[in-house]
Amino acid sequence: MGIDVIALIAAPIVSILTQIFSAFVAYRIFHGRRDHGRMFKFSILIKECAVTYLNRQFFSVSIFSVILAVIIGLIFGLFTALTFSVGSIFSALSAYIGTVIAVNTNFRTAKNVKHGIHKAFQTAFQGGTAIGLILTGFGILVVSGLHALFFSMGYDDPSMLIGLGFGASLVGLFARVGGGIYTKAADISADLVGKVEVGLSEDDPRNPAVIADQVGDNVGDIAGTGSDVFQSYVCTLIAAMILGASIYGSNGIAYPLLVLGSGLISSMIGSFFIRIKSINVKRLVNAGMYFSAALTALASAILSWIIFNGLNAFYIVLTGIIAVVLLAYVTEYYTSPMKKPVDSIVKASETGPALNVLSGLTVGLEGTAIPTIIFLATILLAYRFEGLYGITLAAVGFLSINATLISMASYGPIVDNANGLIAMSGADPESRRIMDSLDAVGNMTKAVCKVYAVGTSVLAQVALFSAYLNAACLKTLDISNPLTIAGMLIGGTLTFLLCSLIIRAVGRAAYAMIGEIHEQFRMGQKISVTPNYARCIDISTKAAIKNMFYPAALSVAVPFTVGLLLGPEAMGGLIAGNLVTVLPMALLMCISGAAWDNAKKSVEASSPSYKGSMLHAAAVIGDTIGDPLKDAAGPSLDIFINLIGMAALIYATHMLAAK
Repeated sequence: MGIDVIALIAAPIVSILTQIFSAFVAYRIFHGRRDHGRMFKFSILIKECAVTYLNRQFFSVSIFSVILAVIIGLIFGLFTALTFSVGSIFSALSAYIGTVIAVNTNFRTAKNVKHGIHKAFQTAFQGGTAIGLILTGFGILVVSGLHALFFSMGYDDPSMLIGLGFGASLVGLFARVGGGIYTKAADISADLVGKVEVGLSEDDPRNPAVIADQVGDNVGDIAGTGSDVFQSYVCTLIAAMILGASIYGSNGIAYPLLVLGSGLISSMIGSFFIRIKSINVKRLVNAGMYFSAALTALASAILSWIIFNGLNAFYIVLTGIIAVVLLAYVTEYYTSPMKKPVDSIVKASETGPALNVLSGLTVGLEGTAIPTIIFLATILLAYRFEGLYGITLAAVGFLSINATLISMASYGPIVDNANGLIAMSGADPESRRIMDSLDAVGNMTKAVCKVYAVGTSVLAQVALFSAYLNAACLKTLDISNPLTIAGMLIGGTLTFLLCSLIIRAVGRAAYAMIGEIHEQFRMGQKISVTPNYARCIDISTKAAIKNMFYPAALSVAVPFTVGLLLGPEAMGGLIAGNLVTVLPMALLMCISGAAWDNAKKSVEASSPSYKGSMLHAAAVIGDTIGDPLKDAAGPSLDIFINLIGMAALIYATHMLAAK
């Protein structure tokens, strides 16, 4: 039995086992006595609204996807259309399952806070663990399962899976853009009117936008992140298998599959480590990440020795793992309330919103430098060891502890929602204090994971770019060629155009919702009246569904048009131009947005008399500027870049091959 056959058998088995484990973890969280108090009613409302939104969103997406699948089948063949459909379905399923687990864990976390900080933390993180293991398991299962199916049919070419990555990226972009527009329109409206104008506290139930804000945490940070990282995972694995097969044959396919499978097991084992009680929650979360990374590194070393009779492949995977740890440290420095960058934004806010905005921008601009250096070092070291295949292996190492990072990403919105439930139900101050401390850690884990998501997509795009050059028979790109320059300019401009579309959509939706909140307060005369939450929810839903199609259509139409009209050199330039603009832009948006957010929270935690002060108003305004950057436009860029890469691969493997 060859190593490739072993990998194709082992990978799905590992995936299924981890999914069974995560289902058991989720069952333990959900199982128990329920009450029918105010907190429970709010949690049911949030859950119903989140599922209703996803139903409406993916019904619209399914129509678009079916039409596109038919077109793909007619142009590129039946196999590509089928794999595209499978990728679309699993990407949507990732969003659904992650949201269902999160909206049920939120309530349990809020209820368990009465048993102390560790019980609440473990409940929230176990929910995140269940989400991380299931979604990452999906990635391995669908790639290895389809490849095994094609292998049994006599097709041993991993390039047949390209449609899978394209479908996953397209639906991921819908989920991320739609969820980002939904959540940020509500968040901005709730803050500007509720906090600045009226003087309400965070998550005050009298604020008409509060439920839409809570729903947005799930459909944006949970559903969007789930589809986002799933597509990066799938795209990277496919690129690694394509390049590996062209260089090392079956061994080049087996190694990335087995490394990612070992990473899934390591993340599962690491979840037990996180359950140990510790005084410092942040250190406990970081320790779990380090533990998973160490186990994965050990497994990749053993696999490298067995498969390649050497450790070069291991060294490359190790650079990817180290890059994750370094990025986490750098992101924490720039976004933590306890560090100098966020403190500088707080101090600047004392003079008003203008210097708050300028200070936040400088933090974000500065924050792009070190992560970019980390990415460059990773790529150069990987290329030094194994050429283009080495770059894909570095991306595999970066994604090897994906389940742990998704757990961290999911923990943040779960705790945020639980904190909101406690505030809306009028729970005791001690419960709110505990949840505030857990929420502060959640803000940092969300920031770390947004930068991680950017990193996964950037390394995946470098891997896809390498696969594209190989498929298009291009050894290099000639930047003196006008066609290459034209492609670079188009690809770079697309980044700014996409951000404009998303931020404008958030602004328009927020404007409509602010008007609705003003109207409700005027009608009620007093802010104590029971608000009409449904009106604000409807505004967010309609805006999200209406505006999520423009970026998706742009990302599909432009690459194929460039390839057909200008040729493979221009397509290569488009990928390169898009890559060099997406990385700094996405880092700027994610880091500055998180820094603004934590500066606001630092102001609110510093003194009970912050309400009505210029300091607080400036901090809130800065946060509202950062919200659409870090939760809508920035995260959407990292899916956008992979969607372009997969479109280029389809173009190279089908259209150019036909010529």
